Amino acid sequence: MPATDYQASFLGRISIRRNQVIAMDGNHEQELQDLELFSKHVSERFAELLSSPDDVPFDALLSISWLRKLLDFFLCCEAEFKGILMMGNDPSQISKPPLDRLIPEFLDRSVKALDVCNAVTNGLESVRHYQKLAEIVVSALEQKPIGDGQSRRAKKALTSLMSAMNVDDKECSAAKATERSWSFSRRGVSSKDRVPEHFRSVSNQVAKNWSAAKQIQAMTNNLVPPRGAEGSGLASPVYTMSVIMVFVMWALVAAIPCQERNGLSAIHFPAPKQLNWAQSIIGLHEKIGEEWKKKEKKGTAGLLDEMQKMEKLGNILMDFTDSFQFHGDITDQKAEEAAAHAAELAETCRRMEEGLLPLQMQIREVFHRIVKTRTELLNALDQVGKSSPPLL
Repeated sequence: MPATDYQASFLGRISIRRNQVIAMDGNHEQELQDLELFSKHVSERFAELLSSPDDVPFDALLSISWLRKLLDFFLCCEAEFKGILMMGNDPSQISKPPLDRLIPEFLDRSVKALDVCNAVTNGLESVRHYQKLAEIVVSALEQKPIGDGQSRRAKKALTSLMSAMNVDDKECSAAKATERSWSFSRRGVSSKDRVPEHFRSVSNQVAKNWSAAKQIQAMTNNLVPPRGAEGSGLASPVYTMSVIMVFVMWALVAAIPCQERNGLSAIHFPAPKQLNWAQSIIGLHEKIGEEWKKKEKKGTAGLLDEMQKMEKLGNILMDFTDSFQFHGDITDQKAEEAAAHAAELAETCRRMEEGLLPLQMQIREVFHRIVKTRTELLNALDQVGKSSPPLL
């Protein structure tokens, strides 16, 4: 069943209970069933991501297509999470232990996730730049026969491309970053801080000293599995959604050029393997983490599959243009090999052209969804606070 069908069915089930007045004992059994179903959906979605075949280009791990599926799953999980937390329950529950502690922590993670969405959106502009340079290379090497002028043009674009892709994280982002012009109020919950105009786009820059790795590390603070009786209550989906949010942001930062990512592979997720949904997330974290360790030593713009292919083909074609420059005439075999590699690069550029804008739009949707859910939770906390009897 598609993720959207799961979501519609699940939310429809919860909505039936939205206005019901049921004794807490009777409602608890239904709540346990909803929690179990939510956990099952999370497990199935991330198991599908883990099983994506690496030999299928458009579905390979950390490809544009794979990231779009990851974000789609995030949005589905987030909708179901909000349904469990707010649609079928007494709103006053979110102000009672342990949610009175867990919800503010979740809201703080949400703010940090918005920063990551901004940084990743900026990084996508770098990816677009790589694509344009690669298209120049393809255009030059598609000419037949390849002459000295085409070779020089391709070499110039390749030099710019390889230099840009190997730039240090700080040089890549900080040079064009400006101070962040927005923030949520982390201390207060006044209405003026709820939905400022700044949240209508994801184009704001992050601060020059901002670190993607440190931001995600901060998102894991106080992120611990619920213990004892808390594991069968609403603390469980809050924890589950928090881990999903951290993982999605971590994967985006690993894939797309982002500011200051040193130590990204050292970030661990406190997800016990006995949880059915945790095994797939841990498997994905280990798989991506190993790739990051390999690339981090020599410097990388990111693990996006299309960028990895672009870098590999760029190095091969750089050798070809060097050989052309120093030896003049080239054999037919070398020319055919270069044409084949240029065709591969053209296909990679085509996938980027088709996928980058939809990916950017999905990140925008994730951004606004997080803002909306955070606002709704703040409103619910406000309503609970107003309806609570004054202490005598």
